[in-house]
Amino acid sequence: MLKRFFLNSLSSFVGAWVAILLFIVGGVVFVLGIIGSAATGDVAKLSRHSIMKIVLGGAIEETESATPFNYTFFLSGGIEKPQTLRTLVDALEKAKNNSNIDALYIECSGASASPATFNALRNAVIDFKKSGKRVFAYGDNLSMGDYYVATAADVVYLNPAGSLDLQGINGTALYFKGLLDKIGIEVQTVRVGTFKSAVEPYTSNEMSEPARLQLDTLYSTMWNYILDGVAKARNVKPSEINSLVDNFLFLDDAPVVKKHNLVDDCLYYRQVVDAMAEYVGEDSEDLNFVSPDLVLGNRNYNPGVNKQIAVLYAVGDIAEFEGAGIDCHTLVPIIVGLAENEDVHGLVLRVNSPGGSVFGSEQIGEALDYFKSKGKPLAVSMGDYAASGGYWISAGADRIFADPLTITGSIGIFGMVPNVEKLAHNLGVYPQAVGTNPGVQFPSIFFPMSSQQESALQQNVERGYEKFISRVAQGRHKSPEYIKTIAEGRVWSAIRAQELGLVDQLGSLQEAVDWVATKASVSNPNVVCYPAPDNTIWDILSMASGNMSADVRTIMNRLQAESADRQMLQTVWWFINQNPLQARAPFYHIVF
Repeated sequence: MLKRFFLNSLSSFVGAWVAILLFIVGGVVFVLGIIGSAATGDVAKLSRHSIMKIVLGGAIEETESATPFNYTFFLSGGIEKPQTLRTLVDALEKAKNNSNIDALYIECSGASASPATFNALRNAVIDFKKSGKRVFAYGDNLSMGDYYVATAADVVYLNPAGSLDLQGINGTALYFKGLLDKIGIEVQTVRVGTFKSAVEPYTSNEMSEPARLQLDTLYSTMWNYILDGVAKARNVKPSEINSLVDNFLFLDDAPVVKKHNLVDDCLYYRQVVDAMAEYVGEDSEDLNFVSPDLVLGNRNYNPGVNKQIAVLYAVGDIAEFEGAGIDCHTLVPIIVGLAENEDVHGLVLRVNSPGGSVFGSEQIGEALDYFKSKGKPLAVSMGDYAASGGYWISAGADRIFADPLTITGSIGIFGMVPNVEKLAHNLGVYPQAVGTNPGVQFPSIFFPMSSQQESALQQNVERGYEKFISRVAQGRHKSPEYIKTIAEGRVWSAIRAQELGLVDQLGSLQEAVDWVATKASVSNPNVVCYPAPDNTIWDILSMASGNMSADVRTIMNRLQAESADRQMLQTVWWFINQNPLQARAPFYHIVF
């Protein structure tokens, strides 16, 4: 016992000093980086004949969020906040009317985002062009998402040695039953809905026919929409583009891409710079590129302004614990506060969620009902996803807006309880339990469900499904019988959802804001976004530049495995501790 005490004390002592050492090293390098930046860097300014530059590279997220501390990135000099759709769209709107900005340059470097995000950005570029300012787009290589946005430009350039990665849409889901069987974990499920396939990866090794059918329909609808947009922009028939894709266009050389009018010219970057310089009437070396952040300046999060139209972001999985993407215990008080705030005249709920906890979804839905009871208009603007629980919280809105490439629907519920009894036995652990009633140890991860317990859970899921159906029917002014015909857990594209009555209008977040302002009889409203991001010290650090030493990088590389282990443990913790009752859409990694 004494030996263990000393070992634990030594471990804590060493760990504390390592943390202090890393902080000191990071702080010193950070300060040196700032000094170096101040000595050598030029401060960008918004001056006459500026060109706003959007770099399509890395992840594009929905909106700003506090950046968590990542010591690996910090000490390697790689702290950088991801771009957000909100920032890009707002900057384009502001740049359109800024007399100092003569043009827009889209640098295609391989952005990562869902189709609806790319489409929203593309529409914002199209709106920018209404100013009469020229839009240039260029890429060494053009990925499909980048290219889709680039086709909104006046001219699209491709590096002569580059290629166009236009392949169509596909999604991949990993199925884990074989792995779970090997390690001794059984996933016990009950569900309502033929198409409610979110549980399949844990109970099967292959995709069911209903799941394959709904995805085939979904992807075809989305691909046809994208094809039509590209075809109109490039004056090429959709069938011709599809034929090129079928014949592996992405393996062809740049001149072939130009031959089929999918780009305007094959130029090197310096030649593109020359073309932009000629347009704005400046020398190439004097071109002033400005970022979206610089164009926007410091946005003010001021919840005290009057005549507000609030935009509330609901992004991520729905749950009832702190740290979740959408924590109902955090979001509900915000909604109630907006309902009771006399300065708030209407609300747009921006939903980007595949769903999650039934309990959390119900709490948020009820809070939104309370908001409406105050006589204030409520609209929903759907982002990449607003499915299952994401649709649950959307259904009661006065009007639902969605991007044409939004994935929505998935009206269904399932229950999932993992059973690790076999794994425990393989490890030499044999749980024993004594209880007074059949449900006293339910749900338990150490014992399989009895038939009585499974039946009770099935009834619980069915009651939840009826509540879901009732909420959608009431919100959409349809009969429960009709909603059941389009429910069954099936996911829909927003295009089809509008035809079915699940969506009112295909449109942007701004259109939703305008609609709410009109309904609230508020002209020139103050649009205030909630929740305001809580900036941390790491957000400040991300704005600093400077190179970290190779020695520090070596140290951090050794700690990378520790970080990966924590990620795995967090995933396992979520799997075991999640609410058994879920309204969640299946997740598929859509390649776009």
